[in-house]
Amino acid sequence: MRKFTLSKKYESILIKTLGSSPKLRIIDLFLDNPLFDFTKEEVIEALRMSKQIFYKHFSDLEEYGMVKISRRIGKAKLYRINVEHPLVKMLRDYETKMSKEMAEKAITSSPCL
Repeated sequence: MRKFTLSKKYESILIKTLGSSPKLRIIDLFLDNPLFDFTKEEVIEALRMSKQIFYKHFSDLEEYGMVKISRRIGKAKLYRINVEHPLVKMLRDYETKMSKEMAEKAITSSPCL
């Protein structure tokens, strides 16, 4: 089993700006790793989230089509972010715009040597 864990110090731009609701934390993990697919257990472990909270919110994301089954290994289903979903596209664009804005602020506020 692969190990994916997030540092408690790390906060993505989405989490910093939009909060750390369980759904957003799940989406954020998938957005940060668009080429990877995860089992539900891997997501739970990486986010250090209780199974009860995870299952309550993940089913909505799957139903809305924001995450989708990418493949099956035996009985296990692996999931990946649906980069074609309109809301996923908006969140990716938002993250890109906020990154640029934060970088510009950092450049203009840092003293020149």
